[in-house]
Amino acid sequence: MSAPATAGASTPASAPASEPSLTPLFVRLKLSLLRNGLRQSGGRTAAFVASLVVVVLIAAFMVLGFLLLRGHEAAGAVAVLTAGVFGLGWAVMPLFLPSGDETLDPSRLVMLPLRPQPLVRALLAASLVGTGPLFTLCLAVGAVAAVAHGTAATVTAVLAVPLVLLVCVALSRAIATANVRLLTSRKGRDMALLSGLLIALGIQAVNFGAQALGRAEDLSVLDTAASVVGWLPPASAVAAVDSAADGDPALAAARLLLAVAALAALLWWWRRSLVRLMVEPDGSTIGAAPDSVKDPAAGRGLLARLLPEGRTGAVMERCFRYIWRDPKTKAAWVSALAVGALVPLFNAFQENGSVYWACFASGMLGVQMFNQFGQDSSAFWMVAQTISSREDAYAELRDRAYVMTAITVPFTVVVAMATAAATDGWTQLPEVFGMSFALLGAMLALGVVTSVRYPYGIPQDSRRNVAPGQGGMAVAAIFGGMFGGPLLCAPLIALLVWLRVSDQHGLLWLLLPLGVTYGALLLWGALRLMSGRMVRRLPEILAAVGKG
Repeated sequence: MSAPATAGASTPASAPASEPSLTPLFVRLKLSLLRNGLRQSGGRTAAFVASLVVVVLIAAFMVLGFLLLRGHEAAGAVAVLTAGVFGLGWAVMPLFLPSGDETLDPSRLVMLPLRPQPLVRALLAASLVGTGPLFTLCLAVGAVAAVAHGTAATVTAVLAVPLVLLVCVALSRAIATANVRLLTSRKGRDMALLSGLLIALGIQAVNFGAQALGRAEDLSVLDTAASVVGWLPPASAVAAVDSAADGDPALAAARLLLAVAALAALLWWWRRSLVRLMVEPDGSTIGAAPDSVKDPAAGRGLLARLLPEGRTGAVMERCFRYIWRDPKTKAAWVSALAVGALVPLFNAFQENGSVYWACFASGMLGVQMFNQFGQDSSAFWMVAQTISSREDAYAELRDRAYVMTAITVPFTVVVAMATAAATDGWTQLPEVFGMSFALLGAMLALGVVTSVRYPYGIPQDSRRNVAPGQGGMAVAAIFGGMFGGPLLCAPLIALLVWLRVSDQHGLLWLLLPLGVTYGALLLWGALRLMSGRMVRRLPEILAAVGKG
């Protein structure tokens, strides 16, 4: 009996097995998700590589611009303000733009026995893998290179670069984790519409502020703004390098310590949010049970009576209900409507305002045609059951384009008339309408092609707008539309320029019927071309959008 007792006594005395580190595991998990996503199709690989090349090129140009600023009196102010703007972008934009993956969604880890501190380190390391952190790292290197002069500034720059990157990433992840339940609930995503509208307004304010700054002769206003932003992390780390270069080590140390303190505070907030997320029940979506069930027939109201009968009416009603009820679809439309109206009107009140800015409205709303099936998510299989022939696919794509046209055409007319009133360009309205409708037709045609050829899923249970591994495809589709739409309208643009240059203003009204006809022909051609391919690609489309 003594042997078992000895064995039992020796068990507690044995050294506990060391726990494996989560950090390399999460980094490998993110790399595996990225690699597996790219292996699914050559189109996704090409889209990711193209987006990566674009990011690297933009980063290279920014670094080159910072190096050219080196030694200029405004270099410090520009570097500090740029770092501040990017810090603000990291805090806000990841909540509304496609980003993230399964490794960064803490709500998927609540059932795992993970401690908060190692989890924070692992998630932070996984967050540093991606094109966004790479771009921010290049920005930080360029910003400190523009202001680092001398040994003290160089040493400070070595500390400032990782601080800028870590503060940006930690800020983004802490805010996202603290609001993950709000953003994934129905009411929370509806509330995000207001935030999206405020962001759209803020972007336009920054845009027009930059234009006003470019026309200014005195750049002293930059120093005033930089003196304030220089005390806000992560810009304070760049300002510390500038202070060290100016021979003020005390000020440099204070600003650097401020960035370190901000990083520590963000990590603490992130850890606390993770603990609350994993141990507290989620009651944000629990509502009171209805007293009675409404009559299903009561749902068919004015909208159903206004739409045509048959398949066309059913498809259009479904799309309109998605726009009104689905939080992410609604957010995209509200942002597009806001930006589509603000950009032409703001530019109209500038000294170089032109009524041609109204074309931006139709182009902005035309982007909503892209990835038509992604908004259906996994429910697209029900739509797929109704598509068995080329005619069915043609009708489905055509009816979805009807919805876009029903919203965009009156919106473009209102924006164009408001812009004409602000610029006194009433005589230019016929040609503006023609160019706007031609651009709308081009965008709808491109939307049909990209929806069939490059569909991607829109997750319904998280804040992301693109399923993991499909972000590059989404970015490539959007940028392709931005450049492809005007390119398809090149013949009409050339005709407009020729009529203007040759002083044949009396014939400019011809652009209205030509633009309407040209846009309709582009859409008709895309529908005819892609309807047959849609039938053949239904399994691939189902697999892609089903990730939502």
